[in-house]
Amino acid sequence: MQTHHQHAVEKPLPMWRLTLPKRPLTGLTVLVVEDSRFASEAVRLLCLRSGARIRRADCLASAARHLQTYRPAVVIVDLGLPDGDGADLIRKLARADHRVPVILGISGDPDAQGVALAAGADGFLLKPVESLAQFQQAILSAMPPEQTGPGPRIVPDDMIQPDPTGLRDDLAHAAEVLTQASDTTEIDYIARFLAGVARSARDRALEEAANALVRDHEAGHAVAADLARVSTLVHDRLSRVAEM
Repeated sequence: MQTHHQHAVEKPLPMWRLTLPKRPLTGLTVLVVEDSRFASEAVRLLCLRSGARIRRADCLASAARHLQTYRPAVVIVDLGLPDGDGADLIRKLARADHRVPVILGISGDPDAQGVALAAGADGFLLKPVESLAQFQQAILSAMPPEQTGPGPRIVPDDMIQPDPTGLRDDLAHAAEVLTQASDTTEIDYIARFLAGVARSARDRALEEAANALVRDHEAGHAVAADLARVSTLVHDRLSRVAEM
């Protein structure tokens, strides 16, 4: 199997990019495949601060449409998506004849790193992704050497904070799904979705409740009490965000 260095599709780093040390991703397009609006907004801000363009897909089907039209330099794939497993997309991208130069997995679950790398990802981002330095390094370290530019570069220590509007949208989506969830697939998806959102928002109580729902659901235990607890917390958080 060829490495991502052998599949580079972009030309060597142009001189104009070398004059923008604080925006080392200038000229690159990043496709983020992420169903969380809050997490997507974080990546958007990180791309903006790094000079990269961003496109967003909120599911596998949307990602496929983007990839038929555009050729991104970087694809960041959430492992848990509403219409399937993000690892399947990573595997497909990694094995493609014309490989995307950089493929990263992203998740709020630390255990997902092994899954992403085994599928062929070049790296992994653990939510919440707030550090500009961490974001840039994850991409630049996976890029072919001829595209990263010579010599040392300035490492920013900036931290970003997404707008709470994205969090409100995620919570509203979760509340709607929890109200209508009628099968095990929907329950498993929304529990994992909420766990990731809660981790990104640094909401420990909601994260623990969502993870408890995941564990009980996987074990085949009754989940009515878990669902009621999670639903109460979601509506409480929605009320708080609405007041911000």
